[in-house]
Amino acid sequence: MSKEQRAKVDAMLRQPRPEGPRSVEAIRAGFRELMARMIVPDGIRTTRTTLGDRPALYVEPDNGPRAGTILYFHGGGWVFGSPETALSLTGHLVAKTGFGAYSLDYRFAPEHPFPAAIEDTLSAYRALLDSDKDPSTIVFAGDSAGGGLTVTTCLAARDAGLPLPAAIVAFSPGLDATRTGESMDTKTGIDPIFTREAVEHTGAMYLAGADPHQPLLSPAVLADLTSFPPMLIQAGTNEILLDDSTRLAARARAAGVDVILDITADVPHVFQSFAGVLDEADEALDRAALFLGQRIRAAGAAHTSAGQGRPRPHSGRDL
Repeated sequence: MSKEQRAKVDAMLRQPRPEGPRSVEAIRAGFRELMARMIVPDGIRTTRTTLGDRPALYVEPDNGPRAGTILYFHGGGWVFGSPETALSLTGHLVAKTGFGAYSLDYRFAPEHPFPAAIEDTLSAYRALLDSDKDPSTIVFAGDSAGGGLTVTTCLAARDAGLPLPAAIVAFSPGLDATRTGESMDTKTGIDPIFTREAVEHTGAMYLAGADPHQPLLSPAVLADLTSFPPMLIQAGTNEILLDDSTRLAARARAAGVDVILDITADVPHVFQSFAGVLDEADEALDRAALFLGQRIRAAGAAHTSAGQGRPRPHSGRDL
């Protein structure tokens, strides 16, 4: 781990930006420019496709995927970002796990505020299940707002009576639209990316007047996580959203959920994007890949064991 690497990343993220609220178009363009500088690994290929009724980017190893599917939700405050801006993250997860990943292009605010994004992510998960993928071979992963969607999509799936995925991996998830975490204030100035004003600006676009005091908007403080799959939550100490992660992990533990809270010192929001530049990013992605591989193997073994010695239920389809 290198103090020089961390300082370089911090300095890059602190480069001067226009003061005051920016237009949606300027925010989206600036994020595309930043994320185009991230390193995408070799040994993967991408295909444009659809999932549910939304466009998606399918990312897989050059030599074909193993049995396992990552459903990925990119970050961007529910206002910006794309499967392409998250390719450094999905690419490294695919390269490290051997699984294929569908990165969903869900709808954005302000054009499509809450709950449009959750409707799209739930529809994408239904599409995977309808394609006969076993939920024990599916995992949710995402960063920032997309990390929040891993949790809220799981809540929506459970409430809809759907089987839940094998695991969740959330990188610096956004999980509290009430903005009541202490880190919102204690990390001010330490966070090189966000201010309270910035996240409230984009957050208001997503809320569009909705009450933030509901589980699908603030799961870190309001969600019942009973029956959730195992979770890995990764965050850095240098981010105002840190308490979104710590409070969700506490709720998960209280609900009897297997949860790993993985906090790395002196790194910013979604530091995993800097794989190939920051040692801590590569190491965190190694841990995430190991977790996903273990959960899919464990879920598959449990599924096989549970099915032994019992008649196989009829699926309603011709064989």
